[in-house]
Amino acid sequence: MYTRIQRSAAWLKGKMNCKPTSAIILGTGLGRLAHEIEVEQTFDYADIPNFPLTTVEGHKGCLIVGRLGGTPILALQGRYHYYEGFSMKEVTFPIRVMYELGIRTLFVSNAAGGTNPDFKVGDMMIINDHINMFPEHPLHGKNFPTGPRFPDMSEAYDRELIALADSIAKEKGIKVQHGVYLGTQGPTFETPAEYRMFYRLGADAVGMSTVPEVIVAHHCGIRVFGVSVITDLGIEGQVQPISHEEVQKAANEVQPYMADIMEAMLERIN
Repeated sequence: MYTRIQRSAAWLKGKMNCKPTSAIILGTGLGRLAHEIEVEQTFDYADIPNFPLTTVEGHKGCLIVGRLGGTPILALQGRYHYYEGFSMKEVTFPIRVMYELGIRTLFVSNAAGGTNPDFKVGDMMIINDHINMFPEHPLHGKNFPTGPRFPDMSEAYDRELIALADSIAKEKGIKVQHGVYLGTQGPTFETPAEYRMFYRLGADAVGMSTVPEVIVAHHCGIRVFGVSVITDLGIEGQVQPISHEEVQKAANEVQPYMADIMEAMLERIN
């Protein structure tokens, strides 16, 4: 697997015109953030050696090289999910390739169901921590040389980046929430009983991605900032039927505010 990662990275290095140190993963409904990027190059996942193909509606499947607010950036427009049938090594394959390309700061985004009764649809939640409920761990198996066998996870989401985002959101008058993201395998949305259980476990939002990517990024020493868009509510007494299309619509409406915060963060950290 590590050889395959290095081959993918070598192929991209030979074609990329710049060397960004920051990257963004654009999740469900958030791929439109790519329109804010001044695109210099686009690589379809199908053309990159060893990259799997995405199968989820709303996930285009492109690696973008360009600039956001004048800052060089690499963006994954579409991600891989465990529920698609990929192994955790495949789900996190792009993270390890990005590390080999020199990425040292990663922005992750996702759509999530809110379990915190103080949340409402359309809220942006900065992720302070996560709970891993996936049945397979992304670091299971032989340890990769990019990090320790037993990585510390006391600060999976970089506190300095969180403080910077809070400062920028305050300057721009953008409301943000904070909370714990719980990652589950999907592909079903949660039952009311599951939402209740997750909230009692300490989760403020629930989704089907992000956690494996963050674990591997942290293992590689990449700084991580994460944000969830609350696209539906799993609050007791307020659970309503939800579709993937509704999730995409709610996420699309929030993406301009997310773009404002991330663009300003990139300018300041670079």
